[in-house]
Amino acid sequence: MTSPLRAPASLGPGLTLLFAFTCGALAANLYYAQPLVALIGEGMGLAPSAESWLVTAAQIGYGLGLVLLVPLGDVFENRRVILATMAANVAALVGLSLTPGLPALFALMLVVGLTSSAAQMLVPLAASMAPPEARGRVVGNVVTGLLAGILMARPLSGFLAEILGWRGVFAASAGLVFALLLAGAALFPSRRPEGGERYPELIGSLGRLFLTVPVLRRRALYHAALFAAFSLFWTGAPLLLFGEAYRFSAAGVALFALSGVFAAPVAGRLADRGYQRIGTIVAMLAVAAGFASAFLGAHSLVALVVAGVLVDLGVQANLVIGQREILGLNPALRNRMNAVYMATFFCGGALGSALTSPVLQAFGWPGLCALGLGFPTAALLYLATERRAPATVSAA
Repeated sequence: MTSPLRAPASLGPGLTLLFAFTCGALAANLYYAQPLVALIGEGMGLAPSAESWLVTAAQIGYGLGLVLLVPLGDVFENRRVILATMAANVAALVGLSLTPGLPALFALMLVVGLTSSAAQMLVPLAASMAPPEARGRVVGNVVTGLLAGILMARPLSGFLAEILGWRGVFAASAGLVFALLLAGAALFPSRRPEGGERYPELIGSLGRLFLTVPVLRRRALYHAALFAAFSLFWTGAPLLLFGEAYRFSAAGVALFALSGVFAAPVAGRLADRGYQRIGTIVAMLAVAAGFASAFLGAHSLVALVVAGVLVDLGVQANLVIGQREILGLNPALRNRMNAVYMATFFCGGALGSALTSPVLQAFGWPGLCALGLGFPTAALLYLATERRAPATVSAA
């Protein structure tokens, strides 16, 4: 039995656009620093060996936000939680643009990541406003905005840094998120869950959900495998492009990053029509085909671009199909379901990133491609063991 929730019946095009744009702006905060770490390190006196930890700090913060903040949407009024988290995000970004020293720099990067998790509070809210027959389409449209933010963050930060410096990049992001905060204060709908769990019980329920809800567990592990492959490819490909084979500039790598495609809306519509399983299989095969093409990427830029498109297509499609399926299980648990789903596959992404450099060093680009091919293959083998699971789940 689900809890009654106070929410509007539908999500119009204008509000969908606001949700999508806000998700993208928040998600982009995790990626602005990636092309700027050397510039930030030089300006702050940070050792080159520690520069990559700036990005890691934001990613750790985001992971903590998924576990500690996103579930709050199941017990507190959603609009207030989202707006409060966005306000903290603005404050952290302003502080980052003004930070005088390294301890504050790392602490604020952590808080920026933590509060950027507001993006994953918006996805369940959008799902709650959509009728069941259109939920995949709505989630797909909102997730497209999130993916666009991720895709555009790297080239945009490099361009802005040339004009405003690295501090100006974070100041500009603070201004954008603040403008979206004002728009959200006027337009975001209210959704008040009935749940009254205490905070420790709320967080403790996350592990139980993973263990006791087969659809959630499977979907999270499917995407953990694909996101590990995604991180492996997009961490390794720039290293290949910067290397002896291509000698790309930073601008060239940024243009290559724009080779991604947006499959999320199409995947959402397929899920709405009952094609979740075939859509999942196609998504996994697309990632596998991408790495098959990537084997030729050391000597063929066309093959590398094809690989990037296929990997992005498969990962985006599987993300939306998975979110659509888990967000339909129990309206009272949507934020917790989304938190478990995102946190699990986020760990997969971290594994892929962590393995990239040692695998490249030990086995070269072919070894990286072989490992990347292994992740979707493992997911397909796990999918082959799937049996039909219940379509709903009771409150934890």
